[in-house]
Amino acid sequence: RIQILFEEFIKMNVQNLVNKKKKAFIGMTAPPGYVPGLGRGATGFTTRSDIGPARDATDISDERHKNFSKGKSAQDRQQDEDDDEDLNESNYDEFAGYGGSLFGGGPYDKEDEEADIVYDNIDKRMDERRKIKREERLKEEIKRYRMEKPKIQQQFEDIKRDLGAMSSDDWAAIPEVTNMTRTKKNKSTRAERFTPVPDSLIERVAYQHGHNSYVDGGASVVSGTATQYGLKTPAPGELDLLQIGVAKNSMLGVKLDQASDSRSGQTNVDPKGYLTDLNSITPRNLGDVGDIKKARLLLQSVTNTNPKHAPGWIAAARLEEVTGKQQQARNIIVKACEVCPNNEDVWIEAARLQPPEMAKSIIAKAVRHLPQSVKIWDKATQLEEEPTAKRRVLRKALENIPNSVKLWKDAVELEEPADARILLGRAVECCPNSVELWLALAKLETYENARKVLNKARQKIPTDRKIWINAARLEEANGNKEMVHKIIERAVQSLKANMVEINRDLWLKEGEECDVAGSVITCQAIIRTIISFGVEQEDRKHTWIEDAESFTANKAYNAARAVYAYTLTVFPTKKSIWQRAAFFEKNHGTVEQYESLLQRAVTYCPKAEVLWLMRAKSKWLAGNVPEARAILNAAFEANPNSEEIWIAAITLESKNNEHERARKLLQKARETAGTARVWMKSARLEWCLGNLEGALQTIATGVQKYPEFHKFYLMKGQIEVQKGNKDRARATYDLGIKRCHNSIPLWVSLSTLEIDDGNITKARSILEKARVKNPLNDELWVHAIRLEMKAGNNNVAQALLARALQSCPKSGRLWSECIFMSPRPTRKTKSVDAIKNCDNDAHTVLAVANLFWSERKINKAKQWFIKAVKLDPDLGDTWATYYKFTCLHGNDEEVQGLVKKCLQADPKHGEYWCKTRKSVENWEKDANVELMLKLCAKSLPELR
Repeated sequence: RIQILFEEFIKMNVQNLVNKKKKAFIGMTAPPGYVPGLGRGATGFTTRSDIGPARDATDISDERHKNFSKGKSAQDRQQDEDDDEDLNESNYDEFAGYGGSLFGGGPYDKEDEEADIVYDNIDKRMDERRKIKREERLKEEIKRYRMEKPKIQQQFEDIKRDLGAMSSDDWAAIPEVTNMTRTKKNKSTRAERFTPVPDSLIERVAYQHGHNSYVDGGASVVSGTATQYGLKTPAPGELDLLQIGVAKNSMLGVKLDQASDSRSGQTNVDPKGYLTDLNSITPRNLGDVGDIKKARLLLQSVTNTNPKHAPGWIAAARLEEVTGKQQQARNIIVKACEVCPNNEDVWIEAARLQPPEMAKSIIAKAVRHLPQSVKIWDKATQLEEEPTAKRRVLRKALENIPNSVKLWKDAVELEEPADARILLGRAVECCPNSVELWLALAKLETYENARKVLNKARQKIPTDRKIWINAARLEEANGNKEMVHKIIERAVQSLKANMVEINRDLWLKEGEECDVAGSVITCQAIIRTIISFGVEQEDRKHTWIEDAESFTANKAYNAARAVYAYTLTVFPTKKSIWQRAAFFEKNHGTVEQYESLLQRAVTYCPKAEVLWLMRAKSKWLAGNVPEARAILNAAFEANPNSEEIWIAAITLESKNNEHERARKLLQKARETAGTARVWMKSARLEWCLGNLEGALQTIATGVQKYPEFHKFYLMKGQIEVQKGNKDRARATYDLGIKRCHNSIPLWVSLSTLEIDDGNITKARSILEKARVKNPLNDELWVHAIRLEMKAGNNNVAQALLARALQSCPKSGRLWSECIFMSPRPTRKTKSVDAIKNCDNDAHTVLAVANLFWSERKINKAKQWFIKAVKLDPDLGDTWATYYKFTCLHGNDEEVQGLVKKCLQADPKHGEYWCKTRKSVENWEKDANVELMLKLCAKSLPELR
């Protein structure tokens, strides 16, 4: 330590001595205006280096030469900086004063730089946290702005798209843009104009000079004059203009054939014969020839530098084959066989290139060089045509390669069942680890022998699940159903003991395959054993329901039924699972299975009104009315004062012509559960039975109890119209609108009443008021557009439609109106726009189907009808239109299938469907879905 201190002391002394000799101004910048040598009498002068080069205003100034001509002091410069400060009120802060850096003139050191880096990182981090929301908000603002103020390009998009429907005559009729300026042009600058010489003139001159202008059809064709399109190249002096025209037409036809079906996504190339068609392809231009020469040189270099590289030889042979030089390709591959005799791909390629007679000799040589190659023996088998010869080759192959599973399988396929059993017995001895061979042998054996075979297979291969599953299927096929579940459980335990992972998805796939194959009990056993593997406790319900839906989509109905059965044992009180299982049985099961499931469901969930009603409806549709009444009585005991059960009981009695019992039930329901819906059903019953005064009295009492229930006003207005009192109906609708201004049916009914009276203007004003109260309702827009169309104001209707699409751009009803309000040439374009804006709307898809139907494109229309009923099976208008279409363009089987699907869907909504079903004349028939389907199809308007 003393030595270190001594060394530092010496360094300090040496530094002090150096500093004493060094002048203080050495290394410092010269003061402003300093002239070297001025104190010694030197005269100062200015040079180019003092002034500096000429600079632009944007260049950085040279601080060494400041401008002292103005003679401003430091105080004046500070005053100038203060004057430049931004003193705007928007730049003022109560704490910091006016904007600007308080320490802008201070020194900037490393600490300041580190602090700036830290703050920049913090700002970036905070910016990233809000980046997604900010970008989404910005996109929404831009989208909203574009909807309010669209670009010029977007405003003319529909008009420009309509140009695609113009014909060539329309394009030709467009006048050319002329130069309207009066500038004089020099006549000498005009381009020379030439008029084509007629063919007759050329022929006459050629005839006068004695030249033959026609090609002699019987003349021999010189080699090299034939083109790839079958045309002859005429020699000089042999010119025929007619044949030139024919040649041009042929060329155009070939090009059109090559480009045909490009828009539909199809092609004229045969995918199977594409490689064989390459034999006829020859180079068409010098570029192709050059590429082939380069490829040939490259492959030649490969084979010369590495002659043992088999892929190089094969590629060289195929290149010659493609260019049409078959013999050259054979020579190359024969040489490859000599150089690479131990490569099986070379021998197989050589056999492919040779004729069948020579191919056999090639394969014989290959077998002598490679007797253990399965591919070569397989190729030898393919070259033989007689089954006996194939058997001989395969047996010879098995003598050389007894452990090849593929060869054994090929040999077994050629034998009869008895001989195949013997061969398989030998095959499992030679290939004991092949599961396929063991299972094939078990299928050919008797029950007892098959059990022994599967036991041996399980001992040889203890880690394969398929052996266990086939054992279970064997027991099921022979009636031992009790053993099936035990075998599957033992399979899982054995596989676990042998350290095999139980893959749930693979086992469920096996269960699905068993269901498709008809092994229902094996399928159920697999699902009961495997369904809980790898599923978390809280995810069981959702996972199992997804499994059931997946099985249903794959038409494995027994597997789905087993999943529902197991799920209900775990969750017996879940109403949603019982309801899903009931819908499944209704769609894919028998009536007995459906009713049995519902009976168990109401036992576990007695408070579930939906399950009681489904069971009662099933009995009612089956014609067992007393049983349906008993079920509803039991439902009353479990759910007293339930509105749904009361209405179901009333509907049951009224549909079976028990009107007095229905009245008594309604009276009791009004006393115990006097809801607005019960009062409405009471008035509806009286109205349907013809007691209009009783219906009006019931409605009046209901309005006093529930003044904001809009259906009372609708029913009263319709009854008044039926009686002929339109003024009372109008007053009723007005009162209903005042109390229920959000009820769209009330506004529509009032406008319809005015239209029927011929008050178009008043109806228009009513719909405008309705749109003010309900601005985003597409139904009001549709009725307003139809009103203008009925009045003959097509332009006004188009303007209304444009405004409606701006207010409701995702409305399928509006887009369907837009399609059929457009001229026929532009309907397809409008349908494309409609699908882009609302592709999952059933109204839009139905409109497209009707469009194809109107254009007599039956197959496309059918596809779109199917898509429409799948999108929204609850829309009755879709089913009715599809039924009408099928009756005209389908057979009886298709019609019956459609009716069956409609019965399963049981639609409830739709403009024409609701009119038909809720009509007073059809009140006793509305439960008959098939009859409602036919009546609604008749009420549909004609195609536009």
